[in-house]
Amino acid sequence: MPTHQPIRLDRRAFLQGSSLLLTAAGSSLTFAADAQADLRIALITDLHHADKPAAGTRYYRETLGKLREASDKFAGTPPDMVVELGDLIDAAGDVETELRYLSTINEPFQKISDDRHYVLGNHCVDTLTKSEFLGAVGQQQSYYSFDRGDWHLVVLDACFTSADQPYQRKNFVWTDANIPKKELTWLADDLAANDKPTIIFAHQRLDNAGNHMVRNAAEVRTILELSKNVQAVFQGHSHKNDYQQIKGIHYCTLVAMVEGTGADSNGYSVLKLLADGSLHLQGFRKQAEYSWSRYA
Repeated sequence: MPTHQPIRLDRRAFLQGSSLLLTAAGSSLTFAADAQADLRIALITDLHHADKPAAGTRYYRETLGKLREASDKFAGTPPDMVVELGDLIDAAGDVETELRYLSTINEPFQKISDDRHYVLGNHCVDTLTKSEFLGAVGQQQSYYSFDRGDWHLVVLDACFTSADQPYQRKNFVWTDANIPKKELTWLADDLAANDKPTIIFAHQRLDNAGNHMVRNAAEVRTILELSKNVQAVFQGHSHKNDYQQIKGIHYCTLVAMVEGTGADSNGYSVLKLLADGSLHLQGFRKQAEYSWSRYA
């Protein structure tokens, strides 16, 4: 099957060499899923929380309940940290309303873990400025890196126009997402100074994804590939399960929480980083599940 086809929830995807193989849960290949994780990261994306009626397949008001379900699930085995991959809120017509959306959805989100990270999505800064969004959630920067144990983790910000202007106050078109030269230089320097296995978190896609990809994604991928340490990129934005492997790096796109009505339409995951360098993404509800062995 093509590597970008969504995987059924009752099966696990394993990468061996360049082939993506499906195997039933409980197979001998599930060593990565059952091994002790060095680091457990709760992941959610594209909640688009807003107090407004549903539009098409997007049920904005339901994401609050979906997030609470995810929080309860995570609490069973508390994660070491939580990352939301962008579009935590949907667009509003004015700053006051958008800040209210943010305050409402951030209240249950911040209860998941004290170690929280917010990736900016285009809807996060549709009306708000980046400083307004980040100030409201208590995060200092829109792109940065940090270490947890033996892993290096990088948060990227592609909410810039092709003229290097930051998204804000409805000054952009969503298809014009870019990582500016200043951030590219920082990223190259950061990865060059790092010798740990590395995970990248982004909102807009860095693989081949048409209008949903960062316009200079190929340039970003070159930097990631040259580092020799980047193992995987976790991203959102296109609202669907998707997977590509490009030059040895796994690009995993997570399903949007806002899509569909009812509990069964929810989607969230826990990323387990294992001591041997393997990765396992445990998916819940509509989120596909994957495992990658470093030594396959």
